Parts: sequence; C-alpha cells; structure tokens
Amino acid sequence: MKDPKGMATRRDVSIVLCGQAGQGVQTVETLLTRILKTAGYHVFATKEYMSRVRGGANSTTIRVSGKRVSALVDRMDVLVPLNAGAVAHVAERLSPQTVVVGEREVVADEAIESNRTLAVPFTEIATEIGGKIYSNVVAVGAVAGLLGLDLDAVATYVQRFFAKKSSEIVANNVKAVQGGFDAIGKLDVPNEIRLTFKPSAKVNDELLLSGAEAVGLGAIAGGCNFVSSYPMSPSTGVLTFLAQHGLEQGVLAEQAEDEIAAINMAIGASYAGARAMVTTSGGGFALMTEGVSLAGMLECPVVIHLAQRPGPATGLPTRTEQADLELALYAGHGEFPRILFAPGTLEQAFYLTQKAFNLADKYQVPAFILTDQHLMDSYYNLKAFDPARTKVEKHIVKTTKDYRRYELTRNGISPRGIPGYGSGLVAVDSDEHDEEGHITEDLDVRVAMVDKRLAKGEALRKDIVRPELVGPKDYKRLVICWGSTYHVVKEALGEMGRTDTAMLHYSQVYPLHPSTADLIGKARKTVAVEGNATGQFRKLIRLHAGVDVDEGLVKYDGLGFTVEDVVEGLTEIINHQ
Repeated sequence: MKDPKGMATRRDVSIVLCGQAGQGVQTVETLLTRILKTAGYHVFATKEYMSRVRGGANSTTIRVSGKRVSALVDRMDVLVPLNAGAVAHVAERLSPQTVVVGEREVVADEAIESNRTLAVPFTEIATEIGGKIYSNVVAVGAVAGLLGLDLDAVATYVQRFFAKKSSEIVANNVKAVQGGFDAIGKLDVPNEIRLTFKPSAKVNDELLLSGAEAVGLGAIAGGCNFVSSYPMSPSTGVLTFLAQHGLEQGVLAEQAEDEIAAINMAIGASYAGARAMVTTSGGGFALMTEGVSLAGMLECPVVIHLAQRPGPATGLPTRTEQADLELALYAGHGEFPRILFAPGTLEQAFYLTQKAFNLADKYQVPAFILTDQHLMDSYYNLKAFDPARTKVEKHIVKTTKDYRRYELTRNGISPRGIPGYGSGLVAVDSDEHDEEGHITEDLDVRVAMVDKRLAKGEALRKDIVRPELVGPKDYKRLVICWGSTYHVVKEALGEMGRTDTAMLHYSQVYPLHPSTADLIGKARKTVAVEGNATGQFRKLIRLHAGVDVDEGLVKYDGLGFTVEDVVEGLTEIINHQ
C-alpha cells in the first residue's frame, strides 16, 4: 500500500476502473470522460491492458480536475472493480483514502485495507433492467452520483451515446445509469470525493483526443494521402483513424499483407508523388528496416510512425516503453540522414507529424514520429489546433528532357521529379547509381553520391526543433526528458516546488539541437528521465553533443511513469548528491 500523504490534494480526483477485457471497461471510460468534459471539467485518461481479447485484468485511470491535467498518477481516490480479480490487480495503488465502489463479492472488502467501501449491486440492478450487459452503465451512474454530477445531463449524454441502437436499448441504458446514480444516493458518500472545483463552459468546446488521433490529424494536416500498414499494437490506432476518415480527407489507407510490403508500398507511392506514411510498432518496424534503407538510397520521402512497446521480440505487446530510440536511429544498412521526432504532448503529436511530411519532402529522407503506447492510448481535452500554423510544402519539380534525378548539388538535395510530370525520365535504383539514376560501380561516382546524400544531413540541421525549457532560466539542476514523459516530469517538478530545477524536453531527438551542450553544461547537476533500462537518450547526448548527463531515472516494467515515480526518483537522486 502506498501512503499518498502529501500527494492526495483535491485539485483533482483520480478514478480507476478495472475489469476483464471484453467486460466494458472501455465503454465506461468513454462515457465518463465525455460526460465530465461536457459538464465543463478537464479530463485525462490512460489505460494499461493485457494482450488478450477476453479475460485478464485491464485498468483505466481517469483524472478529473478544474484545471488542465495531462499526466498519470499512482494515487486512486476512487476504484471501481468490475470483476473478482480487479482489486488484486491494482492493490499496490490502494490507500486507506481510496473509496471502493462495487459489488461486495467483487470488492472482497476484507482483502483490502480500505474501510471506505460503497457496495453497489451493479449486476442485480442491471438484471432487473434487462440483463447483465447493462452492468457497466450502472457503474457509470454510480460514479456520476459519487462525483455529484447532474443526473439529467448524464442521462441525456447516455441517450445520445446509444442513439443509433434500438429504442429499447437506449431506454434500458438510461434506466441503468439512473439505477447506479440512485444506488449511490442511498449510501453515505464521503464529501471530499464530490467535485468542488469550478467547471468551465470553454472546456465543452475543446477537443478530446487520443495520441493516435493527434498523429492521424497531423498526418492529414501534413498532406498525407497514402498510408500503408500491417496492424500492430499500439500503432494501429493511427491506421484505423486514417482509414475511417480516408474517404472524406483524400487518404488511401491500405492494410498490407505484412510490414515489408507496407513500407515498400509507401516508397512506391512516394516515388509516384504521394505524401506517404507507414505506422507500426516493435517487430513490425524491425521488418521494415531494409525498406528504410531503400528509402535512404532512393532519396524517397517517407514518414514512419513508430509506436514503441517493450521488446525484445513480442515482449509486452500492449505495454509501453521508450526503448526503440536506438533502433530508429540506426535502422537500415549503410549511411544516410534521417529525422527523429518524439512528441510529448498531443499538440506536439499533431504539429510535428504535420512538419515531418514537409521535412521528409524537402530533404528527401525518412522522417520518424517516435511515440509509445502511453502516448497512443492517453487522451485529454485541449484547445483546437491552429490551421494557420500548418502549411503543406511541396518540393516536386516539373522535369525536362535532360532531367537528372540525382543531380549533384552543394547541399545534397537534388530536384525531385515524379513520373508523368514533365518530359524527363525519373530513374531510381537501389544499387549505387549515377546522376541519371542508372546503376554504376564507378568508385568515384560512389564517393560523390555518398557525399551528396550525407550533405543533406548537414543541410537539415537548420530545421531542428529547439528543446523546450520549462522552469527557471538560471537553473542549477536540469531534468532532461524526451517523448511522452513531458507531462509527468513537468507535473512532478511542479509538485516538488524547486526553484533551482528546470525541465528540458526534446521533441526532436535526432539530429540534436546545437544548443544541447550549452544547456546541459550550464547546470550543476543533470538527470535524464526515460522509459528504458540503458539510458538510450543519455548515450545519444554523449555521442552527439559531447556532454555527459550526471544521473539517469529509468523505468522499464512496461508501465508509464507516474507523477509519484518521478517525484520519488528525483528526490532520492537530489538527496544523494
């Protein structure tokens, strides 16, 4: 049991739902987050789940607040267990302050330390309405009652949510949510659980997006008109989002027979002039690496979304990790430049994905969007994206009869033509080639072509995204992070209240911004927070910036960092310095 003393402030309420796959946990999560947002509260939700269609134990954490909230906490203010194994699954997160809401035989009250159990017979209420299938909506009503939400507003949303179902099903779901709400009303509910922070009408007008949706929207904003993929958790959400909206947005979504086919389809589409993307994870990307090398040799723009999960091999296929940084950095044989973005927020996921398409086209290189399961499956409300900040930049030229696809240029960027646009021949070759794109083994040409390709690596440095410094500019300590750890490190440093410590977040991890050595060298002590065992980003900084980060705070158990993890880890490191 963890004592949340000092952490359990009521600036937000943390609600955890836990049950088997196929039991409706996701439906409860979807309903509650939408109901809370519609009521004007800020929400954040994320999940951890097992790799199985039915059974096991999955949990979702929802935070609701009067202020923006975007990070995972270990603390559970409310636990709603939906099956017999649920309490045991999250036992490490229980505290005496946790209010457990559920069926008595499921809660197994004597098995937990909490004496704040509210027994609600979900199944009995659902059965009286029409069947056990309504149990999860009864749970929604119970949580709504616990938080003190308006029943009419909750019922209206439930009615709208099930509007495409039959009138009987809609009516039964409304009865179910009312049943759960009324059951809570008969119990002695702790006052501190009720939402006392002020809702805002502006929240209802905001977006509620997941990481997968933010990447998908960024791809559309970047002009993506072709995506190919073989489904693989946790990247699949991007493919399904683009497939769902492909017809209206002009995106051809192709489910390939495997990952090798997927990346080669994208390269072929790009050769023909498409703005092409692949989305994959772990072992799927491993299969794509020869295609990555092919894109490097052909100088073919392609955007690669790599949603990280724990390996090696199948590892923990539905969990999270930041351990594929080095894989993405070195994937593909031979030497050729590339760009690696690692968004930490949904805003960054949108704008950087959009930017990746422009830069891939401009420099004719592979551009990576490096996310992970935590970012893919987390969502929160945010302001609408600004279309004025996005622009599709095309760099395709009309060819002439003397067109040379690989013309030698000072910055290494040859004019990019596509077949059928102009009178020139657009010849490409996976073997070493001359300026016309014809195969060659002339060793002088080989050197010239290698130098040409690598020169682009130097040219693209002027477009590197600067790392974001959060906190005092005259910091003594610097906490360095990248990718999805943005929100959790930021909130942890806020909790710690240290005026001598700043956060430096990298949303582009390669090439590194040239300010890196100065920013790190300015601090007396530095710590890198990352979700892998070996400190891959620390090593990258040492190799490419020539400076050492003093300490590392790592996590690699398959779960994302919580605010408590980072506070505890940084406090321990600081106390030993």
